[in-house]
Formats: sequence, C-alpha cells, structure tokens
Amino acid sequence: MNLEQILTPQVIAAVKELYGVDATDQQIQWQKTRAEFEGDITLVVFPFVKLARKAPQAVAQEIGDKLMADGTGLVAKCNAVQGFLNLCIDQSYYINQLKAIAADEHYGHFPYPNAKCKNGKCKNDQMLMMVEYSSPNTNKPLHLGHVRNNLLGYSIAKIQEANGWKVVKTNIVNDRGIHICKSMLAWLKFGNGETPESSGKKGDHLIGDYYVRFDKEYKAQIAGLMAEGMDEETAKKEAPLIKEAQEMLRRWEANDPEVRSLWAKMNEWVYAGFDETYKQMGVSFDKIYYESNTYLEGKAEVEKGLAAGQFYRREDGSVWADLSKDGLDEKLLLRADGTSVYMTQDIGTAKLRFQDYPIDKMVYVVGNEQEYHFKVLSILLDRLGFPFGKELVHFSYGMVELPNGKMKSREGTVVDADDLMAKMIEDAKEISKDKVNTLQGITEEETNEIARKVGLGALKYFILKVDPRKNMLFNPEESIDFNGNTGPFIQYTYARIRSVLRKAVSASTLSGEAGLSLDPKELALIRRLMDYPSVVRQAGEEFSPAVVCNYAYALACDFNSFYHDCSILNEPDENKRALRLLISQTTARTIADAMSLLGIEVPERM
Repeated sequence: MNLEQILTPQVIAAVKELYGVDATDQQIQWQKTRAEFEGDITLVVFPFVKLARKAPQAVAQEIGDKLMADGTGLVAKCNAVQGFLNLCIDQSYYINQLKAIAADEHYGHFPYPNAKCKNGKCKNDQMLMMVEYSSPNTNKPLHLGHVRNNLLGYSIAKIQEANGWKVVKTNIVNDRGIHICKSMLAWLKFGNGETPESSGKKGDHLIGDYYVRFDKEYKAQIAGLMAEGMDEETAKKEAPLIKEAQEMLRRWEANDPEVRSLWAKMNEWVYAGFDETYKQMGVSFDKIYYESNTYLEGKAEVEKGLAAGQFYRREDGSVWADLSKDGLDEKLLLRADGTSVYMTQDIGTAKLRFQDYPIDKMVYVVGNEQEYHFKVLSILLDRLGFPFGKELVHFSYGMVELPNGKMKSREGTVVDADDLMAKMIEDAKEISKDKVNTLQGITEEETNEIARKVGLGALKYFILKVDPRKNMLFNPEESIDFNGNTGPFIQYTYARIRSVLRKAVSASTLSGEAGLSLDPKELALIRRLMDYPSVVRQAGEEFSPAVVCNYAYALACDFNSFYHDCSILNEPDENKRALRLLISQTTARTIADAMSLLGIEVPERM
C-alpha cells in the first residue's frame, strides 16, 4: 500500500469529523510537494473549501492539525500554503517501507492484471495476452529493424507478465510468397549447389545473398529492356526473372513437389540461422506460426466472405474488400491467379491463434508503416464474424535509422543483426579492458562473458530507452558509453553495489536494523524504490519499456549520489551501516529486476 492509499482514508475521516461531510476517494487529490516547500506529499484542499465555508488556508491547516493528532504518528509536520497542505511524513514510515520492500521477493510484480471482468473472467482469474513480434521473412537474415522489433516485443511481454498477465510470446514466420521465390530462383540459377556447410555461412546469410543477387540481375534485365525502348513499368513486369519468380510462386501454391522440396531445404537453412540470432539476442517464443500453414485458413475465410457478399470478385478473378463505408479504400485479398497476400495470411493466423488459446488481448508489435494494414485487418475480421476483430492491438513503433541513412535489404545495405551484436560485444570488450583487468582472478572466459552482457546490454538499452512510437537514430558509439543514460552505466552501478555487498558479507556487517534519522540521499533512494510498482504498472498500461529504462537510470543516479555522500562499509554506527547495506541490497535487486524486464543481464563484476 502506497502513501496515498494510507493517507486517503485518514483525510476522509478528518473531513468527516471537522465538517460533518462524507468525502469520497475521488475528492482526495494528491500531488508531489513542490521543491520550494517542505514536505513529502501535498493534499489539494479546494474540494472542501465550500463545504467548510472557510478560507482555503484555514481548511488546509485544520485538516493538517487533525492528521498530526490522529495517533498514528505518520504525519510528523505540515504546512499550509493557501489551498494546499504539505505533509512531512515521519521517517520511521520510510524505514518500515524499506524493510517491507526488502522482504518482498516479488516486489514490483502483480498477481493479476488491472483489468475489468471479461469473457466471464474477473480479477481472480489470470488473463491471457498474446504478443506477436519478430515476423521475419525467410529470404534474408534479421537486421537492425528486426532488432528493435524483437527487443520491444520481448520486453513488452516481460512487463505484461510483471503486471499479472499470462503471456504467450508468438512469432509468425513469413516463409512463402514472391520474395521467398526470388531467393530460391536466384539460388537455382547462380548457386552451383552452394550450402551453409560448403560456404561456411549461416543459412539466413546465405539465402540473403541470393535475394540481393536476384535484385541485381532483375535490375540488369529491366535496364536491358528499357534500352530496347520499353518503358520502365512495363519492363518491370516483362523481365524474365520476375515472370519466373511468379511462376514459381504459382507452382508452390499448387504443391509442385520439386518447388516444395527446394523451399523446405532452403527454409531449414534459414531457421537454423534465425535460432542462432535469437539465442544471442536473448529473445524467445512460446509458439511459432508459419504463413505456409495459415494462408490456406485465410483463403478459406475469404472464400466464405465472398459467398456471403462481404467481398467481391473483379473481372480478372481477383477478390477485393470494399472498405469505403469505413473511410478506407479497397483492399486486395486474393490475386487474379488465386495466390494470397499478407492480409489473407493474417486473417488465417488470427483465426488459428484464437482457436489455440483463450486470448483476452492480442498485441501485434509491428512498425508504424503497417498501421493501415492492421486497421484493415481489424475491420475484415469483424466483418467475417470474429468477435475479437475490433479488439486487436497494433503496437506501432517507429523505424530505426542510421547516421548514413535508411537501410535497403534488396540492395544489401542493411545492418545485419548478427554483425551488429558481434560488433557491440567486441567494442564492450575493448572499452572495458582496463576496468576488467583490475579484477583479481578473472579468467578469459569470464572477461568474454562480461563483454557479452555489457555489449548486448548497451544495444538493448539504447534502443529501448527511446519512446517506442518515435523514429530513432542508432549510434553504437554513444550506446556503449559507461557514463550517462546508457546500459553500461546502470550495469556498472549494479556491479559496484554487488562489490560492496560481497565485502560486507565477508566482514559480517550485513545485520541489524536501523531506527534512526535518514540522510537526504538515503531518503531520496528509498522514495525511488517505493516508486517501482507504479513504474511497472505505467509501463504495462502504456506498453512502453522506455518507462522502465528511465526509472532504472534514475535509480542508478540516486544510488551513485548516495554512494558518494554516505559511507557504507566504513560507517562506525552499526545501525546506520546496516540501514545503508539494506538500501544497497534492495537497490541492486530492483536494478536487476528492472533490467530483466528489458531483457538485459547485469554482471556481478565489471
């Protein structure tokens, strides 16, 4: 129970006794005390001025006097400033709060989501949220854009779990379509039987190379046709390579055994590569769906909608949805040759997911360039009679850009996720070399492990600290800095605390309880620790890992300020030393928990 929850019934009782009025919780308004006034929390008394028929200053003073005299000892002092009552809370309250936080193994985590009853479920039933993220194509490796997607999706899932949801982390692999056929066709024409084993390349990298090769050869064919007098748009349609790729897609959907066999072999190469990348990134999934399995479900639903008059067929045989009544345009659902589009697949995937799980909330972590897509998906699912259609959540996030511009996978100018992570780890190893070398008895294996945690922590924190709805500029050099608002700074603070605690345990000083006055830096740190549950709740409501990042940084800053001003191990007073060790221990645990919600590991030594 926080301070506002404790004080609110006391204020209601005081108002009743003073003015004979039954105040409500909604009338009790709390604010943080302004810096220029003494106090921990401020009550707005204007709602009671008319009822009391007195001046605001007088009402504030009377309520303050009543709170100080109620016998609990919670309010030590107060000062009235017009219609505001600033309350100074007795320091024993904060010390007791610290002890309670330290004793709570699940501090900052909630047993049930803060949601109303739905589908027959109420607060005592754990509700299920499915979070979809990653959604890679099997024609190329994961790149920097995928890194932001995966880190956001995984962190959102962790944060929602902390808020009491049962979370199913899911991935839809786009393993079919024209883009896949482009890689397959290029490998057939130019690969000479190359495999991951023969080339020494990860499977996803190998296939990605052939996707780039297709684009190069395709552009050459377009240029050749244009040189013969054909306009560009016609050349793009008539180039032999694109026609062959389209024919391969048609054969795939017709279950041609030769095409299907090649497709299965090349996809297995890619999946093995993806698994390595996900493992290094530290993300995982509870259920993976494949477009090759879901698109037929979608086609069947589209055909039902067509028969029911929900959709219409054009003269060329293609199937469309008219969304003009919804303020949108027309949407293609099936091509003229009968092949499906992404929308078809997403309809089928949604249907299967709600068959597989009792989902209360479905969240799609997909970039903001797909906002229109998900508006349409929600409308179409609702039209098709699925009750969950209107309640799908598109978590729309901004794009990642680089100092030298945007990435283009077809041209091979992407920042590869594997290369990026390897570079971050190597940079962390180089930058932290001097720090790590000062640690006694550290092995090369431990050094490499610290570099891995710091490098990946720097990458994850830099990406997650930005408001997810904004575009961001990724700067690797800035992210790895050990100073400022970075992952390594917070990790280093944690390692510093763990070092203090190890020395304390060896000196048998981690004992006793404190019941004494608090230094301002101690008080600030305890208050920050008390904020953690509301931070977790806010991050869950806003679907924003950035809220957790900002808190972790502020907590680390508060500790370093405390560490600078307050002696810990050398404090001669046993009670003060025990109190400061308890503050340190609780801060370390809270930092570790907050960072875990971001998918970031914290090293014990740095």
